[in-house]
Amino acid sequence: MLYPHLNGKRVILASQSPRRLELVKGLELQPVTWLKDVDESFPDEISGPAIAEYVTRLKAEAYWDELGPDDLLITGDTVVLLGDEVFQKPGHRNEAIRMLERLSGQTHTVASGIAVTTIKTGIQSAVDTCEVTFRPLERAWIEHYIDRYRPYDKAGGYGVQDMIGFAGVTGMQGSYFTVMGLPTHKLFELINSLKSQL
Repeated sequence: MLYPHLNGKRVILASQSPRRLELVKGLELQPVTWLKDVDESFPDEISGPAIAEYVTRLKAEAYWDELGPDDLLITGDTVVLLGDEVFQKPGHRNEAIRMLERLSGQTHTVASGIAVTTIKTGIQSAVDTCEVTFRPLERAWIEHYIDRYRPYDKAGGYGVQDMIGFAGVTGMQGSYFTVMGLPTHKLFELINSLKSQL
């Protein structure tokens, strides 16, 4: 058994993202999914990749009262950073267009937080980053992408696993899965770090 310390535990993924579910299953975990609306705002004094970890922990706290002694909760969050600009999920078409126009021809940072929470161990979290470079993106191409793929549930207004990743990304330094929204290597490390605690 890959995770003997999880024997008898219920693994819960607090996400509505089919991509995060796919990635967690890629680690040979079979989570149930819980959905809840959580306020993803963050204080002004938090910046950069720390935003993703802060919101990840915020999500874990939102589920704390519902966890049982044999539950292991996984939460995550992703932000896109271009200099001092922070791109979360676009609220509408024009915002998504603006985000991709800003990212066009630029190298930006994708930061994905991950947390593993149990009643016994509390919230254990980490954050990972990846540098992503886009070729220049024409306005008509951006509009086609947004209208076809409707990336309103994705930080920065794009999903690297669909057409924009195939045609728009020219370089990447870091984990592809971090850009998808869940740093699988960090999740694996966090789960295994609980071996002596559960």
